[in-house]
Amino acid sequence: MTTEFNAADLLEVAENQIADGEPLLVKETLMRLMMTGHSREQALELICCALSVEFTAIVEHNGSFDLARYSNSLKQLPEVPWLEE
Repeated sequence: MTTEFNAADLLEVAENQIADGEPLLVKETLMRLMMTGHSREQALELICCALSVEFTAIVEHNGSFDLARYSNSLKQLPEVPWLEE
C-alpha cells in the first residue's frame, strides 16, 4: 500500500470534515488559522498536511484512525514539525 495521497482527495476529506463538523477541531482549526492571517486556501492546505500525517501513520502501522494523534497535529498548526523529522 502506498503512503502517497492525492491532494484533491485530502482536500475533499478536509472539506467534508468541516461541513460535517466532525471532528469539530478541524473546523475550529480552520477558523483559528484564518483569524491569525491565513487565507482559507492556506488554512486548508495546512489542515491537509495534518491529515496526511494521520493517513501515513494509518498505512505505516496498519492501524486505524487515531483522533488524539490527528488532534495533536491540528493543534500544532501552522507549525509543521513533522516535516523536519
